[in-house]
Amino acid sequence: MRAQADNHHPELRAALEHLLSSGGKRIRPAMGLLIGRMLGGDTDLMIKMAAAVELLHTATLVHDDLIDGALLRRGIPTLNSRWSSAATVLTGDFIFARAARLAAETDHLSLMRFFAETLATIANGEITQFFSSRVLIGREDYYNRIYAKTASLFEMTARAAAMLSPVNDATVEAMRNYGYQVGMAFQIVDDILDFTGEQARMGKPVGSDLLHGLVTLPTLYYIESHPDDPDIRLLAEDDHDKEKRMVQLVEAIRASQAIPQSMHEAKQYVERALQLLSSHHPGKNHSALEDLAKYIVDRQM
Repeated sequence: MRAQADNHHPELRAALEHLLSSGGKRIRPAMGLLIGRMLGGDTDLMIKMAAAVELLHTATLVHDDLIDGALLRRGIPTLNSRWSSAATVLTGDFIFARAARLAAETDHLSLMRFFAETLATIANGEITQFFSSRVLIGREDYYNRIYAKTASLFEMTARAAAMLSPVNDATVEAMRNYGYQVGMAFQIVDDILDFTGEQARMGKPVGSDLLHGLVTLPTLYYIESHPDDPDIRLLAEDDHDKEKRMVQLVEAIRASQAIPQSMHEAKQYVERALQLLSSHHPGKNHSALEDLAKYIVDRQM
C-alpha cells in the first residue's frame, strides 16, 4: 500500500504514510486473506486484492472525514484538519485510483466489475445518507444504508477472495454471504458503540450520530418502544436550540433496552456467518474466520 505513492508528489507520499500509520483494525483485508488461505488461493493475488480493498476503504474515510468536518480519527488529526478541502479531495481520488490499479493487477475481469460496483454502491449510500439526515427513516432504509456504507465492501472482499481461489460457484456465494453477514453486524455494532463507547476512545462525542440527525438501529428500537416520547419529534426538526433535549434523548436510548436489542440483532448476523463457514475446510484459517466474526460483537471500538 505504501508503494502506491512512490514516484508521485512528496505530499501524496506523506499523506498516504500518515493515513496508513494512524492505526485501524485492517479487518477487511484480514478477512480476505484468511478466506483465500482457507480456500487455497494464490498468495500474491490475495495480497494485491487485500491491499486494493484496504486502500478503497482508506479513500472512503478521507472523503467521509471531509464531508463530516471531522478533525480527528482514532485520535489522530485527519487530512482535512491539515489541508484544504481541494487537496483532501484530490488525495482521496488518488487513493481510489491506486486501489483500482491494484485490483486490476489480479487480471480478473469479474472481480474488477464487482470492485467498481462496490465503489458506486458506497458513494450512492453516502449521498443517500447526506440527503436523509434529520429524516425519520424505517428499518428497510436503515438496512439499505448500512449495506451500502459498510457491508457491501465486506461482501465484495469475501467474494473476491473466493473468486481468486480454485472453488465452485456455491463456495463463492457462501463466502459472499459470509462477508455480507459480518459487514452488517460490524456496522450495527459501530452504531451501538456510538451510544455506549467512551468519548476518548471513539474520538467523537457519545451519541454523535443522533446529535447530527442520523437515525441508527438503537434509535429505531427506542422509537418502536417509546412512540410517545416528545423528544423523538426533534429528530426531524432543524432547531439549533434543541441540543439539551437531544442529549436527553441520547441518554434515554443508552438507558433503554434498545442497546441490548440491537446487540442481539448483530449477534444473529454473526451466527448466520458462522453457519456459512461450518462446511468449509476446517483448520487454522477456518478457526480464525470464526474468531473474526465473533470479534465483531465483542469489540469495544
